[in-house]
Amino acid sequence: MNMDGEPGVRFLEATAEVESLVWDGDELLDVVGGGRRWGADGVERPSSFIHDFPFDRGLVSPSGRFTVVYAERGIEALVLEGDQLIRELERDDDNAGEFDYPVAVGVLRDGREVLVHCPEQYGVLEIEDLETGERLTRGERHPRDVFHSRLAVSPDGRHLLSAGWLWHPYGIVEVFDLDDALRDSAVLDGRGVLLADGGIEDEVVSACWLDGDRLAIATAVFGAYDGKERRQLGVWSLAEGRWLARSAVDFTLGTLIARGDTVVALHGHPRLVDLATGAVVDEWPDVEVSQREGSYGATHVPTPVAALHSDGTRLALAQPDGIAIIDLPTR
Repeated sequence: MNMDGEPGVRFLEATAEVESLVWDGDELLDVVGGGRRWGADGVERPSSFIHDFPFDRGLVSPSGRFTVVYAERGIEALVLEGDQLIRELERDDDNAGEFDYPVAVGVLRDGREVLVHCPEQYGVLEIEDLETGERLTRGERHPRDVFHSRLAVSPDGRHLLSAGWLWHPYGIVEVFDLDDALRDSAVLDGRGVLLADGGIEDEVVSACWLDGDRLAIATAVFGAYDGKERRQLGVWSLAEGRWLARSAVDFTLGTLIARGDTVVALHGHPRLVDLATGAVVDEWPDVEVSQREGSYGATHVPTPVAALHSDGTRLALAQPDGIAIIDLPTR
């Protein structure tokens, strides 16, 4: 691996566009690219299989056993075990090209790995056993007119995050109790466990889990009364039903990746941001990422492809000709 640009940034060459990234130990894996990987020596190793679908995103289950590959603004997806196809998926095609594919993988508190997606209607979340495809949500449903997107199961398997939008368009955040949803699937059609008047009053542009209780949430008001945009970054506690911290920021946060009491904010270039103060701890202006904000809108601006190592020390980011690896400052 050669040093490239800023100190603490390394660059790995790639033979083709990198469309997904996940750390497998100290190696990097592109599941959309058929399983090609980069070892600790920085050398790319060829993919183990090739699929014919035009996918550009991938997820790996917590166990590492299953992967889901899909098109961010498409309707099709595949569930794979290694290089073996388990089943094909589709999402509701209503406005599918206008917002990110709603899909997540996670592990429930009883140890089952699950898939969450919206196969029939954009406003109806379904939970399935990831391995078998068995539908775990059953019964009569009463969906609201919500476009679910950017789904994420909490690290403890108790809750589901949806950072989707309403038809204004207007970004929102909702959180659902998965234990309750498996007893009564109509729980997923309600407003979830966040308090309706709890203080998340601005448009939500991105969110991510920090742990089983806390969410990092980026909000914005576009075209405020004074003609300026107002942007804030906060930490919301489910247990306490309130903001634990909230700060005004003067930059666009974009996609958020949790890292302890900081987040990596990806918009234009990566920034490491302190959650207590909103201050930028470090940034890497020579590492380019897309200027993407929110789950809906511009189809020509994709979500950045990034992966944080499980030990929090390294961040990998897809670049036009390869992968940038940033050595993050010690926490």
